[in-house]
Amino acid sequence: MGFLQVQDCKDADIFILNSCSVTSHSDSQSSYLLNRAKRENPFIKNILTGCVAQTIDLHKNFDTTNIDLILGNNEKLELRKYIDELFKGRKNKLVGDIFKIKEFNYKIVENPYQTRPSIKIQEGCNNRCSYCIIPYARGNSRSNSVENIISQIELLAKNGTKEIVLTGIHIGQWGLEWGLELVDLLYEIEKTNISRFRLGSLYVNEIDDRMVEFLMKSEKFCPHFHLSLQSLCDKTLENMNRKYSSSDAIEITKKLYDTFNEPFLGCDIIAGFPDESDEDFDVTYENLVALPLSYIHAFPYSIRENTPAAKMKNQVQDAIKTKRVQMLNELCAAKHFEFLKRNKNKIHELLFERKSSKTGVYSAITRNYIKVYIKDNRDDLRNTLKTVNLSEFKKLY
Repeated sequence: MGFLQVQDCKDADIFILNSCSVTSHSDSQSSYLLNRAKRENPFIKNILTGCVAQTIDLHKNFDTTNIDLILGNNEKLELRKYIDELFKGRKNKLVGDIFKIKEFNYKIVENPYQTRPSIKIQEGCNNRCSYCIIPYARGNSRSNSVENIISQIELLAKNGTKEIVLTGIHIGQWGLEWGLELVDLLYEIEKTNISRFRLGSLYVNEIDDRMVEFLMKSEKFCPHFHLSLQSLCDKTLENMNRKYSSSDAIEITKKLYDTFNEPFLGCDIIAGFPDESDEDFDVTYENLVALPLSYIHAFPYSIRENTPAAKMKNQVQDAIKTKRVQMLNELCAAKHFEFLKRNKNKIHELLFERKSSKTGVYSAITRNYIKVYIKDNRDDLRNTLKTVNLSEFKKLY
């Protein structure tokens, strides 16, 4: 659009922050970055967009003093237009009612800088988990059309992309408004010229036999699952307003491991949710120990204003949350190490991503999400596929 990116705020006319509001820490970070930009350059135009912007009226203590323009999540897709209006001295806040938006706002990406670009297939979420503010930032679920998604994939494949990642706020809800399921979209993606596709985070109760059977037969699917578990204790899951039981999650996770050849099985776990006792945490921990997971993304519960969980009794002390996260991180390290050991001396297809200018080492990634580093003198391997034997790895933990 004619803009030039600079590396220093002192040289910039505009600072755009596409913000996250999934935790209170991300809110604080957004405020810090905006204030720092203005401090370094008093003449800069600060633009806040993303989820903090969309929910700005819910953030009672968020300082907007140093913000020149606030754009909601739908409005940000017309960013150029609103930048022009900003410099003409017009409106400084445009945040529409996200729940009134029924259609997916589609924008094509012509030249992604990533080797594995993300394709957004879905927006919003119909769930109302008790800890989560995201539906108020993203609205209800709405799906990108099959035609748009396939056109985007074919354009990327034509330009040399080998792998795409299907993303959204809740991709398991893709197609609900048309009576379709995610697997219906995957059947169409299988027909495209892309070499590999990877799925974003999934809810365990949306992985049914039909999906597993399709993925097992797919030639393009990368066996990498990131499961949105959050807990493996039924009492805590009920308090979170999750719509599955711990036994459901355990059964699906084991089934995925048994069905695929060394799949990457990652998960999210919230530690220290309100009213999570030591005994409740122990139930989750022991269930995690027993599962064939490759990675655990553990993080402490963060109070979000205007959510039911913020008003719950028996909030867990920060010191206890920290201890539980540490235990989960140690378990994660052990499980990831075992996962790498099981893959040693096995043949894998690599996608080469980038080469270090200092070391001459390429970073690459397997279908089952193992990061690999290879020294190679050639400069033309980026975005190419190659089969190798994973003969050596070093313990990093």
